[in-house]
Amino acid sequence: MQTRKKYIFLTFLASWLLLFFFGGDQLRRFAFFSGRKAETRRNWPRWTDRFLLKSFADPEELQSDGDPSLPSPRERRAAWLSVYKNSRCRMETCFDFSRCEKHGFKVFTYPREKDQPLSESYGKILTSLERSRYYTPNPEEACLFILSIDTLDRDHLSAQYVRNVDEKIRGFPLWNGGRNHLIFNLYSGTWPNYTEDLGFDIGQAILAKASFYTESFRPGFDVSIPLFSKDHPQRGGERGWLYRDSIPPKKKYLLVFKGKRYLTGIGSGTRNALHHIHNGKDIISLTTCKHGKDWEKHKDTRCDKDNVDYEKFDYQELLHNSTFCVVPRGRRLGSFRFLEALQAACIPVLLSDGWELPFAEAIDWGKAAVVGSERLLLQIPSAVRCIHPERVLAFQQQTQFLWDAYFSSVDKIVHTTLEIIKDRLLPHRSRSRFLWNTLPGGLLALPDFSTHPGDFPFYYLQRGSSPSEKFTAFIRAVSLAGSLSQSILRLIQAVSGSQYCAQILVLWSCEKPPPPRGKWPQTTVPLTIIQGRRELSDRFFPFPAIQTDAVLSLDEHASLSTSEVDFAFAVWRSFPERIVGFPTRSHFWDAEQRRWGYTSKWTNELSIVLTAAAFYHRYYHSLFTRYLPAGLRELAGGLAACEDILMNVLVAAVTKLPPIKVTQRKPDKETVPQQVKGTAGTAGGRRFSQQQDCLNQLADWFGYMPLVSSQLRLDPVLFKDQVSVLRKKYPRLEKP
Repeated sequence: MQTRKKYIFLTFLASWLLLFFFGGDQLRRFAFFSGRKAETRRNWPRWTDRFLLKSFADPEELQSDGDPSLPSPRERRAAWLSVYKNSRCRMETCFDFSRCEKHGFKVFTYPREKDQPLSESYGKILTSLERSRYYTPNPEEACLFILSIDTLDRDHLSAQYVRNVDEKIRGFPLWNGGRNHLIFNLYSGTWPNYTEDLGFDIGQAILAKASFYTESFRPGFDVSIPLFSKDHPQRGGERGWLYRDSIPPKKKYLLVFKGKRYLTGIGSGTRNALHHIHNGKDIISLTTCKHGKDWEKHKDTRCDKDNVDYEKFDYQELLHNSTFCVVPRGRRLGSFRFLEALQAACIPVLLSDGWELPFAEAIDWGKAAVVGSERLLLQIPSAVRCIHPERVLAFQQQTQFLWDAYFSSVDKIVHTTLEIIKDRLLPHRSRSRFLWNTLPGGLLALPDFSTHPGDFPFYYLQRGSSPSEKFTAFIRAVSLAGSLSQSILRLIQAVSGSQYCAQILVLWSCEKPPPPRGKWPQTTVPLTIIQGRRELSDRFFPFPAIQTDAVLSLDEHASLSTSEVDFAFAVWRSFPERIVGFPTRSHFWDAEQRRWGYTSKWTNELSIVLTAAAFYHRYYHSLFTRYLPAGLRELAGGLAACEDILMNVLVAAVTKLPPIKVTQRKPDKETVPQQVKGTAGTAGGRRFSQQQDCLNQLADWFGYMPLVSSQLRLDPVLFKDQVSVLRKKYPRLEKP
C-alpha cells in the first residue's frame, strides 16, 4: 500500500515538472503573472497603428470601439419597460375579441376636441380611417378604437409634442387601460439617445410605430409602419418610376447615397463611415455636415471637402440612375429615404441594425431589399456586385409592386395596418404571404371571398391553371310593365344556346312581381329568378347562386347571338382578370374645363366596357360590395350609369390594365347626346352630365384616374377574310 502511494506521488510530481518546463510560456500568459502582462501586450502591434489602417480609416475614427452616444442594452431595456409595462401583450391576452363578434371588424375614431392641436400627418391618418369601409360612428359597434389625440411626434423638443397625454386618456370612458386601442407614432424619444419613450403609458394598446426596435416590438401584436413625411399624399399617390419597356440594361451608378452626416450623437457612427465606400465612379456616397444650428462647432477635417462634393450631384438624378440605394439609419432607425428608394425602383440597401421593417409580418422584404449590417459596411459594394442581373430586375419589380400596393399614400399605409390586425382576429381566414407579396396585393385579395389563390382571377398563369369552362349569365330585368319583353326572351334563348352556359340568373328589379314559371321560356340550362331590391348596384352583389368563375352580365335589352357569346367567353378565358365585352366608352382629359370627360363616340380608343354585355370574374362582385366603402356605392347608385363606370374603375385600379372589346355583329349606338352643350334640360343631357360627374367624383375619391385606354379589339381568326366559310369557327358573326 505504501509503495502504491509512493508511485502515485512520483507520477504527480513528474507531471508538474513536465508542465513547468514545456508549458511555462503558456502559463506566463495567465492573469496572475501580473508583472509580465504589460510586457506581453506591448509585443503585439497596436490595432490603430496608422500604417496598418491607412487605406481604410483615420486612427482617430477608430480609437473607440462603437458609438459612445449609443445607449447600452440595459439603458434601452429600462427605457422600454418604462413605456411597455405590458410588454408581454399578445392578441390573446390584451385584446377583447368579443367586441368584434357581433358587428365584425369596425373602427371608431374619438371625436376631435376643439382647440386640440393636430398635425397634418395625423389629420391624414384620421381621414383615412374615416374613409375606410371599417369605419363606424357608433362606439358600441366598434372593435378597434383610435385616439383623436395626436401621438405621432413624441419628441418633447418638437413643436407638435402634445403634453399631458396620460391625464387626457385616463379621462376617456372607452380607454379601458388601452384595451382594443390602436396608437400611431412616427417619432419617439429625444436628444441625445432617442429611446422608445412616448411620454405616456400605452397600457394594453396596439402600437403602430415607425423606427421600431426588434427588441421592443411585440410580435403578433404591434405593427411596424414606415416613416412618411407630412407631404405624403392622402390617397392615390404618385406612380413608381419603373415603367414598362423602360428598364435600362445597366444603370449609370451601382450604389448611391446622398444625405446629411451626424457629427455627434446616435446614428453618427454609421453615416460617418459612408465615405469609405465612395469611389467617384459607380459608387457615389456623399454626406454634408451642414445641418443643425451649431454644426460648425463640431466640424471635423472632412467637413469642408464633403460639403463641396455634396453640391456636385443632384439627389433626384442619383435616385433615377442608380441600381442600389444605401438607406442608413438616422437619429432613429427609419428614414424618409426608405420610401423614396422604393418609389424610384432603387433597391434599398438597409444599414439599420435592429430595425423591425415595415409590415414585416406580411411583406417578404428579402424579395425587394438588401438587409446589411452597420458593422460590415465595407462588404456592401462587393455584395451588391455579386447579385445576378435577373435577380436585380426581380428586386426592382418588387419595389414597384410594394410601393404601389402599400406605401404610395397614407390611405394605403393605414388600410394595410388595419388589414394586418384584422387577419389576426381570424387566423384560419387570413391572407397567406403569397397573397401579400404577389400582384395585386393583400389589400385587394379579400379573405372573406377565399384564402386559396386559385379562386382569384390574378394567379392562373403563375399556377399553370385555367378558369372554369362554364359561365353564369346574369340578366338584370327592369321593365316597368312587369312582363317579359321580346328582347329578354330572345336574349335568354341566345345565351342558353351556348355550349359554355352553366345557368341563367335573372335579377328581377321591377315593381311588379315576376311572371309565373310557366311564362318563362324553356331552356336547356337551369333558369333562376332572384328578387332584387331595385338598386343599381344590386347587379354586382355576390349572390351565392353564382358558382362559376365567369359571369356574363347582361341588360334585358342587350342584343347578342350565340356565336358572339361563345367567342367573347373564349377571349375572357385568356384574360380572366379583365372585363371582356361589347359596348365601349372612353374617357379623356378636357383641358379647357380642367376635368375628365366621358364620351361614346366611335373612336380608336376605349377605356370602359359597359357591363350591359360583358364577361368578368365573379370575384369582382365581392370586391365591389365588400371592398368599396358604402358611401362610394351610394354615390354610384345616385347617378345614371355610374355603377357601370365604378366597376370599370375598380377593375382598372386592381389590374392596371384596360378592358378588352370583342367583335359585335351589330354595333352598339349611344342614344344620348355626345356633349352636354345645347342639351341642358333634356333627359339625355342630364344623364350624360351625371356620367361625367360620376367619373370626376370617382377620380377624386381614388386620388387619380385608374382607367387605362386601349386601342385593342379582338376578332376571330379569319374574320371577314376572303376564304371558305367552312374554315371559319364563327361564321355567323359576319352576317349583317
